[in-house]
Amino acid sequence: MRASMANYRHLLRRYSVVLVLLGLCIIFALIIPRFSQPRNLLNIVLQSSITAVAALGLTLPILAGGIDLSVGSIAALAGAISSGLMARSGWSVGSAIAVALLIGVVSGILIGVLIAGGKLPPFVASLSMLAVGRGLTLVYTEGRPISGLPEDYIVLGSGSIGPIPMPVLFLLSLTILIHLLLSRTRYGHHIYAIGGNADTARLAGISVNWVTISVYAISGLMAAFCGILLSARLWSAQPTAGVGLELEAIAAVVLGGTSLAGGYGGAWGSVVGALIMGVIGNGLNLLKIPSYIQQVVRGLILIVAVMIDLRSRRNR
Repeated sequence: MRASMANYRHLLRRYSVVLVLLGLCIIFALIIPRFSQPRNLLNIVLQSSITAVAALGLTLPILAGGIDLSVGSIAALAGAISSGLMARSGWSVGSAIAVALLIGVVSGILIGVLIAGGKLPPFVASLSMLAVGRGLTLVYTEGRPISGLPEDYIVLGSGSIGPIPMPVLFLLSLTILIHLLLSRTRYGHHIYAIGGNADTARLAGISVNWVTISVYAISGLMAAFCGILLSARLWSAQPTAGVGLELEAIAAVVLGGTSLAGGYGGAWGSVVGALIMGVIGNGLNLLKIPSYIQQVVRGLILIVAVMIDLRSRRNR
């Protein structure tokens, strides 16, 4: 009897975030009949896809005991540069995307070097890159949107294969990839070990500095891809794109069960956390709740998520 109760509690803790998502869907479906329409549910997944991709990238540095506040500004910079190279300079779609992704990787590496080599706290290093990225975006765009993007680029954010939008397909592929990276590779185990205790991981022979730099490089890569999807979906690169993306991504990661202290969590949880944020946003929109009140709700959600993380950490 005790064993069955223990198994029940374990399953409840493991899938609690999924139960929260299902509970929210049921509540909104009862209040708003059109919420449960297939078209609206697919729209929620589409609306959440960019946040979820950013959350996937952010999961790695958080698992390693760090934080990355630069994802929104890197997304804006990557989207602006890829769009500008195509619209202003006539670059091909592939070349422009490659440069944008490279910018994301380099930005992440710089953050990792500041943390691993310069011994800066992750909060300070990534906050500095946030300011640099946002400033460079405004300089490059001159504060104006960049439009006139080619169709082959726009299809990445606005196209679909059958009924499934392209961003959703990208999200599914990246989720599986990150999940396998974390759960089935030695590199993923090293990330968990560093998040659990960096000194112990170092004594065990793990290259803590290299892993630290690499997780921020991956986070920067994913942030840059978010910027590409965002500009392709909007058919233009906006100078203020990605504002607040880092906070939504952090909230999604923590809601998904990843500990802010590192060492515990996973990819699928971050995606479910992003879907929870999307369900709440969609439900509030259908209820015609003003956007400024929705900002308050998002802030409260982040507070609740952190409090849950602290309590879970104490229990563990």
